[in-house]
Amino acid sequence: MARSKKSRKVGLIGVRKDPDFKPSENRKSEAPRPKKHKGKPAGSRHNVEQKKVTGKKSAENKDPRHGSKKPIQLVKAVTPTPAQKKKYATPAQELAALEADQRLSDLLDKLDDDKPLTREQQAYVDEKMARHRILCDLLGIVEDDDEDDDIDPFNDLDAINIDDFKH
Repeated sequence: MARSKKSRKVGLIGVRKDPDFKPSENRKSEAPRPKKHKGKPAGSRHNVEQKKVTGKKSAENKDPRHGSKKPIQLVKAVTPTPAQKKKYATPAQELAALEADQRLSDLLDKLDDDKPLTREQQAYVDEKMARHRILCDLLGIVEDDDEDDDIDPFNDLDAINIDDFKH
């Protein structure tokens, strides 16, 4: 048996049924088929479709993307909001809370030591002390003045004579 060399060229395998069939000519004469579309077109979430004007404005400007569009603050606000004030049931409770305020007591100690305060600290002390005076007036509490320190309480007592106790 004779040996044949392998070739890379592949010939026609089998016989065609239609002798006049020419695939290149038939394809050129036909119009190309349109591709089947799958899914939404590219960039659909950025190119918002313009809708017809209707009675509702909210539907007109609705974004097709899901989720909230509200901006989120990434850094916590440092400034305290003055609108957040605690409400107390009675003036006595507010006075007790004011006297237990650690920041106020620290600032008053600082003032007693003749250390300077910042404008914000001084405003805080002034506001709290004014509220303290108002609450004391409401509750009928009389503050003792420091002027009484000069008066000796023993001066009012009668002088004791030792001779009265001798027999």
